[in-house]
Amino acid sequence: MIGLSYAFQFPEGDLKNRFGFNSSTGIHFLNKTKKNWIWGVDWTFTFSPQSQVKESLSLFDSINSPNGNVVDANGEYATLLFYERGWTSTLKFGKLFPIWGQNKNSGICLLTGLGYMQHKIRIEDKFNRTPQLNKEYRKGYDRLSSGLMLSQFVGYLYLGNSRLLNFYAGFEVMAGFTKNRRSFNFDTMEQDTKQRMDVYLGPRIGFILPLYKKMPNDFYYD
Repeated sequence: MIGLSYAFQFPEGDLKNRFGFNSSTGIHFLNKTKKNWIWGVDWTFTFSPQSQVKESLSLFDSINSPNGNVVDANGEYATLLFYERGWTSTLKFGKLFPIWGQNKNSGICLLTGLGYMQHKIRIEDKFNRTPQLNKEYRKGYDRLSSGLMLSQFVGYLYLGNSRLLNFYAGFEVMAGFTKNRRSFNFDTMEQDTKQRMDVYLGPRIGFILPLYKKMPNDFYYD
């Protein structure tokens, strides 16, 4: 099962102090056995609008002018934009329970996963004329964090007899055991060594292209 997915997620744990809601798009490669065991891998990309970065308000206190703005090389106020960016990569394993559906390839789907999570604050200088926030210096403010992750998904998987409509939908929880990967935060003037618990939760829906090893009718009704 090759597919694309979308999730609308809410942060919990330490993550909710840094970001608000976000979107997540993903691609997956899954295999379902004749006994309805499911295993495979997926990769997701995480992003949010500028309004959902909570930590940006105090990031540049040490380089702000008295009125709270960063001044660029032209002596004007810099236009800075902040976004959440991140990704996850997960090995997944689970089971399909064919309770509802028109064939034995549809039903309640339970998946668990072990993977890796990474996220950061993406800082953009709109006109690229603020030397104190060039590409290298931004790393001192972006809070790049990563670590091992556990995931859980419960939902409904549908693989149609016509093979034209194939999808899944359900609720997903991702819990990452992360830490800051930068050696020094410029704004706090210290290294951040705190262990974090970063949680994403929300609904996910995916669309599937199923590739059968043999014709579906051979095992729909066995």
